[in-house]
Amino acid sequence: MLKLFNHYVPSNTVLQVLFDAFLLFVAVMVVFGLQSKLDADLVAAVVPSAMAFAVTMMILNGALGLYRTGFGGNFRDTLMRVAMSIALSIPVAYGIFQVLPWGEFAHDAVEINVVVLLGFVVAVRGFAVRRVGAGVLVKRIMVIGTGADAVAVEHALTHPANSSLQVVGFYPAGPGEDVRVDPKRVVHFDGNLLAAANHLRVNEIIVALKERRGGVIPLRELLDCKMAGIKVLDLSSFFERVRGQVRIDSLRASWLIYGEGFRQGWGRTLVKRVFDIVVSLILLVLATPVMILAAIMIAIEDGAPVFYRQERVGLGGRLFKVTKFRSMRRDAERDGKPRWAAANDDRVTRIGRFIRKVRIDELPQLFNVLKGDMSLVGPRPERPFFVDQLTRDIPFYAVRHCVKPGVTGWAQVRYQYGSSVDDAINKLQYDLYYVKNHTLFLDTVVLFETVRVVLTGDGAH
Repeated sequence: MLKLFNHYVPSNTVLQVLFDAFLLFVAVMVVFGLQSKLDADLVAAVVPSAMAFAVTMMILNGALGLYRTGFGGNFRDTLMRVAMSIALSIPVAYGIFQVLPWGEFAHDAVEINVVVLLGFVVAVRGFAVRRVGAGVLVKRIMVIGTGADAVAVEHALTHPANSSLQVVGFYPAGPGEDVRVDPKRVVHFDGNLLAAANHLRVNEIIVALKERRGGVIPLRELLDCKMAGIKVLDLSSFFERVRGQVRIDSLRASWLIYGEGFRQGWGRTLVKRVFDIVVSLILLVLATPVMILAAIMIAIEDGAPVFYRQERVGLGGRLFKVTKFRSMRRDAERDGKPRWAAANDDRVTRIGRFIRKVRIDELPQLFNVLKGDMSLVGPRPERPFFVDQLTRDIPFYAVRHCVKPGVTGWAQVRYQYGSSVDDAINKLQYDLYYVKNHTLFLDTVVLFETVRVVLTGDGAH
């Protein structure tokens, strides 16, 4: 895994993006060479632009999920993702044509050929070579422990399948340890931990145990492994890196205090605020026709009011009124008792079910963003009733309120619809990752992921 601007990106994904960008760059240069006389002026004008074009298009497709782990499970899913990538890439490509300085060399025939080649590269990545090269940098992992935490580590590495990370065995931390993994995969080696790691050609060791001082963890042997160049990760660091979440069950207050991240500097706040205002204004201009149509359809089906305002908990625990399109019946809570909103809630109207699925109901919250109560990206704001309950039941729940709530968020694009305390715990683990690592880069990733979720119906709702 590579850490780019505080966000972890699989190293194989980066290699695949660069490889595809190189192929597209070469293809673009070939097209220009065939369509125009190849000379020094053409090379000087086209090479930088072709390189920028290729990298931009592959990063765009990467943000839309083309390189996402587990992609291409079945033909229909692959076809939909590839079609979405091509459909969005074509108008972006033509937009880039207008700003890149390749001038008179990029006539209509060249542009058409470049777009065809772009579609070909995307389709080949999706259908033919999605898994070729996925294991170029295979890392052999040994897990310390054989209990429930070791099972959780293995599940995280295999769901979805990740061919770049391979668990080679489970090393028992001590005699009599509970064995919940496959007994055939337990490492039995006459020697110390370092000797076992060298024998199995291990690149990384994951300590799947919660005890950290003394006890069953072989601290001295782990130090020997680290000094020998083998990376050693604890549970918190592992889940943060591989799953993009901060696990509640392996979290300590000292890790939050002394660990990296959780910085809320004025510079970051200013940049995020400017980003929120600019993007929200653009989205409001583009979404105005959709919002007008949604308001008309809601009024026709269930009458007024079209909007509803509800009290939510924001930055620092401050209360504010969130504005959304009404997607439920007017008498959804006629008894006055708050209820969790479920994925297939019978209180949702027909129009409401559609606007929820494609996130149209969230668009009025852009006014909350402009007002300053919310950000474009952040933990979703909850109602005070549920916040009080969750703060009592879930450790560190209040940490999510140290940043502004968002219209969309890391938890929303990584986890399905939440309708229980257990779902709230799982979503909090993603929210804590965002709070710890949030940057403009991660905000951009979340916005692209939101587009992918809306267009494909994959993941969260």
